[in-house]
Amino acid sequence: MTGTKILGFGGYQPDKVVTNDDLAKVVDTNDEWIRTRVGIQSRRFARDDETVTDMAEAAGAKALAASGLEPSEVDLVIVATCSPESPMPNVAASVASRLGIPAPGAYDLNAACAGFCYGIGAASDSVRAGSARNVLVIGAEKMTSWIDPTDRSTCIIFADGAGAAVVGPAGEGEPSGIGPVVWGSAGDQAQKITIDGRNGSLKQDGQAVFRWATTAMAPVALEACRRAGVTPAEISAFVPHQANLRIIESIAKKLGIPRERVADDIITAGNTSSASIPLALSRMAEQGRLQPGTPALLLAFGAGLSYASQVVTVP
Repeated sequence: MTGTKILGFGGYQPDKVVTNDDLAKVVDTNDEWIRTRVGIQSRRFARDDETVTDMAEAAGAKALAASGLEPSEVDLVIVATCSPESPMPNVAASVASRLGIPAPGAYDLNAACAGFCYGIGAASDSVRAGSARNVLVIGAEKMTSWIDPTDRSTCIIFADGAGAAVVGPAGEGEPSGIGPVVWGSAGDQAQKITIDGRNGSLKQDGQAVFRWATTAMAPVALEACRRAGVTPAEISAFVPHQANLRIIESIAKKLGIPRERVADDIITAGNTSSASIPLALSRMAEQGRLQPGTPALLLAFGAGLSYASQVVTVP
């Protein structure tokens, strides 16, 4: 089987910036309370008429441009999302058509906040098995469509956006740039994050999720490093799901990864579920914090409870 690698990243955020002071006008909260508990200073909300498909298209176009591929060279599109406007039609086929990708395989994937890492794992396996040449993987979410704006426990956290990556084959004699995915689930805790029915809003037991993530995720990340043949000390960038800054810092400390190598996009982007990791990667690239050719560690976790981790080589 051929090796695989990431060819390029792309990200999109809506224009509307919502600060903690803005939220304090709607619910009983304040800037200090939010920063202390989740580390967020601001986040982006999509327009009422801006859809998951719109944001996925924007991020996908940027990733395609960064990859150097033509749309005709992509033959599979995967969109990770848990917040589409409707379950049908799927987002992936519509995005592919908008981007001019001719007749690709196209499907949506719902592993909530872990969706992007699941998508990268599935894309890599598809290329290695010969089922696809190049794959566009997008994480796109409009979480504000599923949030009660008066629920202080969730409205301060979640936001909107999209991020994408193109996965293709490694060159002949080139080592694989996507390590084995380590994924799993804790279905016995599925009720910790839920949406009740078609018209419900997202509810979560924040303290329970915090305890689970800060205790169970570091071993998953370590196993991903082991399978990729690297140590945490060799990781140039740690990009976990941007769920909560306290969770991020706790896991990074357990792994022994210096703070300057850790993604902290949550501060200005909020929790964008499956979009958070590719958005954070795009932001780190813009800031010059990614070193091409070096290993980056991805770690995602969320509703399900589902999780996934892999080491990728920075393009």
